[in-house]
Amino acid sequence: MRVRVATTALGITAALLALPACSTGSTADQNPSAAPTDTSSDRAQETAVLSSAALESRLLDQSDLGSGYLPQPERPAQHDDVTVLGCPALSKLGDNAAMGGTLAFPDRAKADFAYGSSPSEVSEELYSASPEKLSDGIDRIFDAMTDCPTYQVLAGGTPIDIASQKLPAPHGRGDEQWSQLLTFTAEGRSRLDKQTAVRDGSLLLVVSGSPALVDRYLDMALTKATATATATS
Repeated sequence: MRVRVATTALGITAALLALPACSTGSTADQNPSAAPTDTSSDRAQETAVLSSAALESRLLDQSDLGSGYLPQPERPAQHDDVTVLGCPALSKLGDNAAMGGTLAFPDRAKADFAYGSSPSEVSEELYSASPEKLSDGIDRIFDAMTDCPTYQVLAGGTPIDIASQKLPAPHGRGDEQWSQLLTFTAEGRSRLDKQTAVRDGSLLLVVSGSPALVDRYLDMALTKATATATATS
């Protein structure tokens, strides 16, 4: 049996707690002598909120990832018998946050992939809202989770031990970055997951899953997500 790990820091607790079981760049160079250009349209585009349909078109797909990756259906959320123990910072956000509702921005898209029959998975989520709302929301969740090195979640009576570790943010990408390493243990089996989030203007990207896959596909996901050619509001 496999631990179904949350695929977004915004709803990490929700998806985690819904587990049915357990198992084992840099900015472009600028030329100071170049003629000044009008960047007002660029700034407007950066702060424009994208629709869910526009976000969906910016997600990685099988053609981006290559052979061996299989899309996974999204697991329906479960909202019963959820308790967070040993993490006052996370508990302060309330049951709604624990179930992923506090930061349930209306404009969002998600894709989950597994690599063949292995337990390796990678998930991508895109959210769009004002830069201030995205920054505040992801900050509160990441800060609460990394404030507690260890804590426990009871999901339907099943205890899940969680250890969190703040990681250096991937600098040089977007406007803000966050990253953490999470270890989930239940019924004597453990799983390691990495979550990295990047905010670029009014778009928030969260890539989660096997650490190696997160590192491999983060830049690819960010490049596709921030491309302007298919932008629609």
